[in-house]
Amino acid sequence: MQIILNHQQIEQKIIRIGHQLMENCFEEERIFIGGIAGNGSIISKKLAEIIRDNSDIEVICFEITVNKDEPWSEAIQLSIDEKELKKGFIILVDDVINSGKTMQYALMKFLEQATKAIKTVALVDRQHRRYPIKTDFAGLGLSTTLKNHVEVDLNETDSKAYLH
Repeated sequence: MQIILNHQQIEQKIIRIGHQLMENCFEEERIFIGGIAGNGSIISKKLAEIIRDNSDIEVICFEITVNKDEPWSEAIQLSIDEKELKKGFIILVDDVINSGKTMQYALMKFLEQATKAIKTVALVDRQHRRYPIKTDFAGLGLSTTLKNHVEVDLNETDSKAYLH
């Protein structure tokens, strides 16, 4: 198992993505940041904090619950009323984009109604796609083999991203 990002690098990448998001949506009065339950949700809260601290943009954070193994097997749940997202500027966040399956299914949930824009964020972009999804903002782009697995362990003092 190899460490590909240490705690400081993860924090720096999240700060950089937060600033990139502000540059990208500076004309917006309000944005919605949806994190996929687990690490995606933790990262989305950190991004929301960075944007709130450095801009006048109103940030509404919410969580997306998706069955990562079989996303088609159960309904995708949002911790926010879907009607609030109508014509919204939505940012979809996860820790690792691998095949793109989880993010693709989460994205389909937002496409059920009119939205202004949808941007995708991943801390680590594995660049192995089976689904037609791209990351608009990534902390680290990584070319790996299909046998490799990327795991992100987020905690307050010693976060790490591993390749194994």
